[in-house]
Amino acid sequence: MSETPYVTAKDLPTGIREIEFFHPAHNSLPSDILAKLSNTITEAGKDLSVKVIILRSGGDRTFCAGASFNELIAIEDFKTGKQFFLGFAHVINACRTCPKPIIGRVQGKAVGGGVGLASAVDYCFATKFAAAKLSELAVGIGPFVVGPAVERKLGLSAYSQMTVNATEFYSAEWAKEKGLYADVLDSIEAMDEAIMVLAHKLAESNPEALRLLKEVFWTGCENWNELLDERAAMSGKLVLSDFTKEALKRFA
Repeated sequence: MSETPYVTAKDLPTGIREIEFFHPAHNSLPSDILAKLSNTITEAGKDLSVKVIILRSGGDRTFCAGASFNELIAIEDFKTGKQFFLGFAHVINACRTCPKPIIGRVQGKAVGGGVGLASAVDYCFATKFAAAKLSELAVGIGPFVVGPAVERKLGLSAYSQMTVNATEFYSAEWAKEKGLYADVLDSIEAMDEAIMVLAHKLAESNPEALRLLKEVFWTGCENWNELLDERAAMSGKLVLSDFTKEALKRFA
């Protein structure tokens, strides 16, 4: 596999579009990848030939390690900090407003923003290796931007557990029990087979019914453009603190 970060979109038969992102640092998400990802999801939502979207990452190990630590460390002013965290907000809102169903494919560990991505899709498959962790508090921030998506999927109790116990991974089975994952498979091959079965079923469904269902699923989240903007400001401020700067250096 190439070591060059990318976001690609590939059309499969019967109206299935597969969107894949990759970064050599455990599929972490710098601002340019976040921007490309949100734009690619939005474009797929507008394309009349697309019936269903599969969101996946490259490689066979970590699904997504969350925010790029190198970029976080380099932030030196509030505007830059807020803009970085808005990248996650834009991806979540792109998933929320996309009129097409989005299937998540989580092959390995999901950390921080990776948990946010898994929470923002409409139906998420995972392997037994897909443990999840909200690590933000451990570096002096907090999962403020991804929090609404995670809380919507897992509930406040499970979301708060993951947030407070920020250094521990929660198993894929735990995440399934709480609602993050719809199904957990023993292997990537079994997961991919299950994903394609569901994707083809959805591609054959009434697109107007699917669009209306998405509106129903996301009822109560209509204010997320403003809410996630406020949350990005919280993180943008915290990332400038001495505490966070030192914590990021230790983790990096």
